[in-house]
Amino acid sequence: MTQLTALEFNIEIEKIYSKSELTVLKKALDFATLKHEGQKRKSGEPYISHPINVAGILAKLNIHYTAVAAALLHDVLEDCAVTEKELSDEFGEHIVELVKGVTKLGDFKFGSEKEEQAENFRMMFFAMSKNHHVLVIKLADRLHNMRTIEFLKPEKQKAMALETREIYAPLASRLGLSYIKCELEDRCFEVLESEDYKELLIHVDERRKKIDAVLKKIQSKLKEILISHKVEGKVTGRPKHLYSIYRKMFKKDDPKTIEQIFDLTAVRVIVKSVADCYTVLGALHDVWLPMKDRIKDYIAVKKSNNYQSLHTTVMTEFGMPCEIQIRTSDMHKIAEFGIAAHWMYKEKRTEATELDKSLAWLRYVTDVENTDSTSSVEFLEALKFDFSHKEIFVFTPQSKIIALPEGATPVDFAYRVHSAVGDSCVGAMVNEKIATLDTVLKSGDYVKIITAKNSKGPSRDWLRFVKTTQAITKIKAHFKKMAKTETIEMGRSMLEEEAKRRGYQISTLWQQKWLDDIMRRYMLHSVEDLYAAIGYGGVTVGQIIPKLIDLYKKHEKKQQSIQNFSGKAIETCRSIIVSGMEDLLVRLAQCCTPVPGDDIIGFVSMGRGIAVHRTTCSNLKSIPKERLIKTEWASANDDPFVVQLRIESRNTEGLLLKITTLISTMNLYIHSLNARSDKPGHGIIDIGIKVKETSQVEMLIRKIQGIPEVEKVFRS
Repeated sequence: MTQLTALEFNIEIEKIYSKSELTVLKKALDFATLKHEGQKRKSGEPYISHPINVAGILAKLNIHYTAVAAALLHDVLEDCAVTEKELSDEFGEHIVELVKGVTKLGDFKFGSEKEEQAENFRMMFFAMSKNHHVLVIKLADRLHNMRTIEFLKPEKQKAMALETREIYAPLASRLGLSYIKCELEDRCFEVLESEDYKELLIHVDERRKKIDAVLKKIQSKLKEILISHKVEGKVTGRPKHLYSIYRKMFKKDDPKTIEQIFDLTAVRVIVKSVADCYTVLGALHDVWLPMKDRIKDYIAVKKSNNYQSLHTTVMTEFGMPCEIQIRTSDMHKIAEFGIAAHWMYKEKRTEATELDKSLAWLRYVTDVENTDSTSSVEFLEALKFDFSHKEIFVFTPQSKIIALPEGATPVDFAYRVHSAVGDSCVGAMVNEKIATLDTVLKSGDYVKIITAKNSKGPSRDWLRFVKTTQAITKIKAHFKKMAKTETIEMGRSMLEEEAKRRGYQISTLWQQKWLDDIMRRYMLHSVEDLYAAIGYGGVTVGQIIPKLIDLYKKHEKKQQSIQNFSGKAIETCRSIIVSGMEDLLVRLAQCCTPVPGDDIIGFVSMGRGIAVHRTTCSNLKSIPKERLIKTEWASANDDPFVVQLRIESRNTEGLLLKITTLISTMNLYIHSLNARSDKPGHGIIDIGIKVKETSQVEMLIRKIQGIPEVEKVFRS
């Protein structure tokens, strides 16, 4: 496929966007070109060709200009020496958030490549839940990478193709972007089953030549039917993509030979109104006999990606059955461009509420993402399961349509309606008859959930038969929360009692710098893990408290030997270089708690050495400039630093556990924590975290911001 050049891209966007929008797009192109200068792709082309082609894919969909600009810039944070602040100053916070949403987690260290991949997807869904343009950019990025995949090593090609087939192609399908989905699937097919691909390509070409003449007769007959029934419309035909044909041939319950597949070309009738759709359907069935169980009405019950159409397979007088799809022109736009149709044809833009409806499935994914019961890897595996199953459509008692994966049960239905309905479910009725909770639902079923206020919650037994990611994670979360909360409280109480028995307050011993040694020794990730380990007996208080007392005594002895000029202990910092001076007492200012990566400056204090502040610290405004001195971080620094965060949030049960668990998954440690309520229903959490660099702080802030209850989080 021909690659888009910068000149061709400029010509393309001038047809679509306004002058003010073009100004931003051309600025983004110039900025990306400059920053990627000298970089090459595996093909040997200048790297800028990639973001240009990604942006070109989006521009053809008439996507909002900020998303196209973000596509041009989507690799500058990851691959170039560009900071978020620099990008924000040039293009604004909205475009920066889009770029961050599609940027990999390159600054964070993971235990394995699989874990890193899973966390990248998890964060992508997080970003996508805030702005759906993120996924469209990511799909365009993957589409262009698949178009140029031949320049990668064979093992890399297979890994990318497998990931694309399992995640990106189903995502494109969920968004209704059929042309992206079909191309992704065909390119994966060519890589993963290359011999089958080549052979099928030859057979399909031969088969199409044989049936093309018949298809032309069928299309001609369809045009006559439209005229005779005075319906204005058009008849089109488009070859089906290879991978869909391949799947039909190797379908487990109904395999076919190439000679048995008659819908190698999709025949469509595009009309003006819904009424015309049903008129044409009736007319077709008057002329040709419909095949049993091959009539599907996706207009009355549309798919979750908003797809609507009538499908019928008829036996023609030309000796060949033919599948015909009937839809309106608006339905056709949705069928071809899915979510992107909401941004196309500006004079007919759909209301935001309609767009939200088409993305309803995303709420379930992000709801699962925020559940503590699943790791990133578990989340990704569950997502693959959901994507690999066909959808069924069932009805609530109010006749609302609920889409579920094939094999779903009343419990899956209950959790899809609402988490509280699932937790309080005690029975179900399917089609007005009492049904067991493990009943497999079918399309068209009416389902009513029986709930009880005094229900004790979900049963562990449900995990044997539920199918949806949402139900599985909510049930697991319920039991994990119950078990862990009880175990943590037990461990905390046992530690406090043992410390008191030995004559110490636990708060005196409970210092993060000493806990770090304990965590490393017993391979624990957080204080909560330590409490839990003690609670269930994995670690004893007799192992922990004596060690903490020993560390406390050593600390007290050391502090007495490090006195400042007034006799008070002073913290020294060996990770900072003071311009032109050596052997000075250097300490980090507690007002702004700088960490490696922050821009810093020193303040010459009277009798207390150098106090190091962030250059943005508000306290510097009142300090005379002559008492400021240039300072910088030492190039090699492994010492952790404490950074203070303030979190403002709604008061909800389990919020603190969510935050501390999140910190634990990042392998960070809590230095201090103070949670309080400042007004009814609202709380403030001040938390000190030990970090080694600012990227860890930025990553943590982004993740905490993604928790629904959190209103604001910032360095204090």
